[in-house]
Formats: sequence, structure tokens, C-alpha cells
Amino acid sequence: MPSTLDRSEVRRLVETYSDLILRLSYTYLGSTHDAQDICQDIFLKLLQHPHTFDSPEHERAWIIRSAANLCKDHLKSRWRRTTVALEAAETVPAPQPEEGELLAALELLPPKYRTVIYLYYYEGYSAKEIGALLGEKPATVFTRLERGRQKLRTYLEQEELT
Repeated sequence: MPSTLDRSEVRRLVETYSDLILRLSYTYLGSTHDAQDICQDIFLKLLQHPHTFDSPEHERAWIIRSAANLCKDHLKSRWRRTTVALEAAETVPAPQPEEGELLAALELLPPKYRTVIYLYYYEGYSAKEIGALLGEKPATVFTRLERGRQKLRTYLEQEELT
């Protein structure tokens, strides 16, 4: 286990994984600011307690697993349950994302479906890999993928009717 990370290693980690952590965290939390906090926490964790990874896949899996766990902890926290986001108090609505109706519909899904669909379709992981990353059985991942697709289909069909 290395005792410290050098500047180039820190830069590589940030450049390689910050976007992945932010996107994954956003799928869980639905908040850019909370996703940024999770991203920062992951890198602080790595800086305070450097790890030695067997391979780039092991490193990536650790990052994803850590991000998912921090997001779950954040969702369960008392602070999250007892506070209201500043944005909820604003009178001006936030601009809608321009990435299409599919991503907008994806954001409507509960986190357990949103996460597996995101990892499967956007990050290219198999159901078995997702199960290992999230600590779930592959059968559970397949079930969540199917139910998530059904919910997405319903949302998109409703959007077409309006």
C-alpha cells in the first residue's frame, strides 16, 4: 500500500474518474452539488488512505463501489431527510437538460433502477459486473434492468401522448 500519492497520480485519478463519479452520483442523488460532494469525498478517501490496485479494472470497480456506497449513505442520512434544497425555494425554474427525453425519463426512475440502467447502457457493464460493483446478485440486476426499462417505456409513451 503506497503511503502517499504523487501529484501526477492524483491528476490521473481526477482526470480519469471524476466524470464517472459525478454522473453515477447524480443518478443516485439527482443533485449536481451532492454529486460533486461525493466526488470530492472519493478523492479525499484515496488521498488519505491510498490503495494498491491489481489492475485498472480493479481500480475502476473500487471507485464505482465507493461512489455507490457513499451515495447510499448520503440518501440514508438524517441531514438529507430533514433539509430542503435551496433550489426548492427558488421561484425561477431550472433549465431543462438538453440531452434528450430519454435521459430526462431516466431521471424519473427510482435510484435502484436508474443506477443499473446507467451502468449497463452508458458505462457498458454487464449485469454480472454491475452486481459485483453494487453488491447485488446478477438476477437482481437483471430484474432491475427489466423493471427499469418497463418504467422508462411507460414514461416515454406518456410523453408521446402529451
